[in-house]
Amino acid sequence: MVISWASYAFLLVGLMAAAYAGYLIGDAHIYQAIQLRRFDHRAPLSEPHVPIIGEALGEIEIPRLTLKAVILHGNSSVILRRGVAHLPETAMPGEWGNVVLAAHRDTFFRSLRGIRPGDVIRLRADVGTIEYTVESIQVVSPTIVQVLEPSNSRSLTLITCFPFEYVGPAPNRFIVRAEQTSVVTE
Repeated sequence: MVISWASYAFLLVGLMAAAYAGYLIGDAHIYQAIQLRRFDHRAPLSEPHVPIIGEALGEIEIPRLTLKAVILHGNSSVILRRGVAHLPETAMPGEWGNVVLAAHRDTFFRSLRGIRPGDVIRLRADVGTIEYTVESIQVVSPTIVQVLEPSNSRSLTLITCFPFEYVGPAPNRFIVRAEQTSVVTE
């Protein structure tokens, strides 16, 4: 009798966990589709503006890895669940300095495990399509915050947790540094 009740309880907990995971995945995909459609149909900005937290800034694409995701301004847990986060204290896409983007290793930045120097990264933003070329890849401790510092060039830094296969809070950060190579205004 006890074993029967325990098996039902474990089955119920398993179904609830699967439903919650399905909700999170569905929410992220639906949110991505809505934000991409809004960004595609947004009127061009005539003047610079300060984005609000959660606002879609554009889209990141790494063609060789088939990575494509919406970039959202801010770095809250909700933003990281729904897209690629632009760290507010860093340069905006298209500006001089270090644009820093972060995402979870088990969602939007999962494919970064296959990135290589020389790969092309495209950011589509209000200023046009900005193309970067990957210069370096490194693994650092989470306490190494120098990767967030401003740069003397138009650079891009991608951050995710490492190792990719780790279960739970990962002990390190995977850092991709890229330099801007071109801008195509649309």
